[in-house]
Amino acid sequence: MVIFTRTFDFLTWLLPATNNFPRAHRHSFTQRLLDAAFDLRERLEEAKVRRGPQRLEKLTLADEALAKVRLYLRLAHRWTWLSSDQYRHVSKMVNEIGRLLGGWKKSAQAGR
Repeated sequence: MVIFTRTFDFLTWLLPATNNFPRAHRHSFTQRLLDAAFDLRERLEEAKVRRGPQRLEKLTLADEALAKVRLYLRLAHRWTWLSSDQYRHVSKMVNEIGRLLGGWKKSAQAGR
């Protein structure tokens, strides 16, 4: 599924980008961002091996993690830890993941 490739690419981009965040915030803000990003990927992996309501539950949790990722990325941009070009690039990645996740959720709801 394409969503797994896109989340892998997102994580591959995100990890090195966070190395440029201020050292004072690496164990608080940066960790929360990375935790949300990894939670997103892990919930997707869990959804892949489940069916019915359990799949939908994991997809909903993935959607919640994605919302946190969006918030943290907006804050990082606001605080100029991400340049406008970086933010534009990562926003496109996250928006595509959101569309793919929304489609999967819709499909899972229809298959109930």
